[in-house]
Amino acid sequence: MSFFLHGDLKEDVYMVAPPGFTSIPQEKLMALYGLKQACREWFAKLSSFLLSMGYTQSMNDHSLFINYSEGSFTALLVYVDDIILAGNDKEEIARIKQALNQIFKIKDFGNLRYFLGLEVARSKTGIMVNQRKYALELLTNASLLACKPAPTPIDNHEKFSSTGSVPFTDIQAYRILIGRLMYLTNTRPDITFSVQQLSQFLAKPTIGHYNAAIRILRYIKWAPSLGLFFSSTTSVHLKAFCDSDWGTCNDSRQSMTGFSVYLGNSLISWKSKKQGTISKSYCEAEYRAMTAVTCEIQWLTYLLQDFKVLF
Repeated sequence: MSFFLHGDLKEDVYMVAPPGFTSIPQEKLMALYGLKQACREWFAKLSSFLLSMGYTQSMNDHSLFINYSEGSFTALLVYVDDIILAGNDKEEIARIKQALNQIFKIKDFGNLRYFLGLEVARSKTGIMVNQRKYALELLTNASLLACKPAPTPIDNHEKFSSTGSVPFTDIQAYRILIGRLMYLTNTRPDITFSVQQLSQFLAKPTIGHYNAAIRILRYIKWAPSLGLFFSSTTSVHLKAFCDSDWGTCNDSRQSMTGFSVYLGNSLISWKSKKQGTISKSYCEAEYRAMTAVTCEIQWLTYLLQDFKVLF
């Protein structure tokens, strides 16, 4: 977490110094890992530096910085201390990398191949993104690397409830497993609904819930390298699909919203979520689903405008 040391503290912090520590001038105090201000001060310093280099911070995604001029476009995406840099101007990319290295001492890993568990493969036809290594680690940790694959992630006839089965004693293990599966949904929309259903019972899981989670792992074993493909020849056209059920939650009688959004033929956004309030009719549940996907399309439209994508 040495990158936090680049952040400058703007307020007094009272702490006990370790033995042998010599005092330093107040103006030299830097952020330390573990302080609640550390993340904020680090990002504030990084963003102010990028703004001074001529980049503009996106109002639709504050971790996105853009440099645009006639015939030149560069985008910089930040996740804590990891950065993805893309664009069509090699000179600008070289300039910003050199400037970042002078201030923060960065490491250049070359073309994007692996980022936060996401594996990226590029070709003339498009970009493939999956989490094969992460999926295999999940199976290995659960001792299911040699298990028999399951054809589907969930039994369509099974209705989950907080009662009706023996409680699962190792609650922490269940929470860890569901959390890992939730991260896998970044490239596996096919398990999003199943994971959403099981994530509702983190407080009091049952044996049935745990067995359903193991079934998802067995389904992943069937195709661990499955992911998303973004075609280089797809049309620049947003299209969306949404659906809902009505009062299918056995505990709260709330409805479910599900939608997917495509840019051309490439899936770029999807969600499966329980609606916040109880719908009194099937029509009301459908309207709530359409409202959710409309908000998503509006946000994606703003984001694509930041990328100078014209419809």
